[in-house]
Amino acid sequence: MRIVPIASGKGGVGKSMVAANLAIALAQADRSVVLADLDLGASNLHLILGQGAPKRGIGTFLVGQNVGFESIVLETDYPNLRFIPGDAEVPGLANIRASQKNQLVKRLLSLEADYLVLDLGAGTGSNILDFFLMSTRGIVVTAPTLTATLNAYLFLKNAVFRLLYGAFGQKSRAYERLEELRKDGASLQRAYVPAILEDVRRLDPERWAIAVERMGRFRPRLLMNMLEDPKDAEKAQKIRRSCTEYLNIDIEHLGILYRDELQDVALGSRIPIIRYKPQSVLSQAIYRTADKLVQCEGEEDLPLSLAELDGGFRTAELEAETDFGAKVAYVEELLSSGALSTGDLVETVRGQQFEIDKLRRENQFLKFKLAKAIGQGFQG
Repeated sequence: MRIVPIASGKGGVGKSMVAANLAIALAQADRSVVLADLDLGASNLHLILGQGAPKRGIGTFLVGQNVGFESIVLETDYPNLRFIPGDAEVPGLANIRASQKNQLVKRLLSLEADYLVLDLGAGTGSNILDFFLMSTRGIVVTAPTLTATLNAYLFLKNAVFRLLYGAFGQKSRAYERLEELRKDGASLQRAYVPAILEDVRRLDPERWAIAVERMGRFRPRLLMNMLEDPKDAEKAQKIRRSCTEYLNIDIEHLGILYRDELQDVALGSRIPIIRYKPQSVLSQAIYRTADKLVQCEGEEDLPLSLAELDGGFRTAELEAETDFGAKVAYVEELLSSGALSTGDLVETVRGQQFEIDKLRRENQFLKFKLAKAIGQGFQG
């Protein structure tokens, strides 16, 4: 069973949309798929799937209401796809105990399927990171905005530190060194993983070898969502450079997805976009992403060369150009057929301009805060 955890550094980047539609696309590729809503405390994946409100789910199973795990693995309207709801109405579900988490992981791993797709919560909580690290090839969904790309990097940074913690015993000197960094927030912010690895190598060479081996197998994949322009695809390179230089890991680029107003219509109708409009640019990009996962079957643990990693990023940039052309052609077709009036188009552009202006102001504010923080750092 291939485990596909899907996470994001922040909410609002389309993580759940990707999880639901990607699971359906894999099921349509004749793969047996289980989709689990692990956004515990805020689970709403059933709405995207078009399922009714679940009577039971992970929450009722974990609190011991005499609910068998098999009973929360539900059939769906999609052949080859089963669904495990999260059950957000159970209080405290976002902060499950370690024993509950281990029980849940054990049950998930006992499932029989070709793919287990996990829709995780946003953020960097320890439970979210542990679910993400159930696979060495988890997917991080982000968007081209400054805050989204920064949070994607911070998510990966936290995942790397979670890996490092797991490699060292709690009584080892290396673990104590990591704890020193964690308690000193300023040091942790400036953390440079290659230097940390060299530091702990002197303290605990045996465990250091384990840490390096785990880091070598950790190859998360990036999916850039909500593009507006082909140039947005270039933002992924910044995340990649930061991960390579500061975290000592290589990331793969799984592809790009353009923003599509039809997704809002589909969500309002409780119909996944690839069923609502399978020929849309967004739906075709999701199918393309699923194809990439299927093509990798049997090669998940094989390391990629630098040329192959570079090729993935170049391919994503080409996809951004191609899909943008398809979007423009689609709008032109709507205009010529009368399905979209000039007024509708003007209103759409106006709305997008408002969003751009909002993001520009946000960008300027963050640059101001960054410059201020750097200035204070020099003074210190």
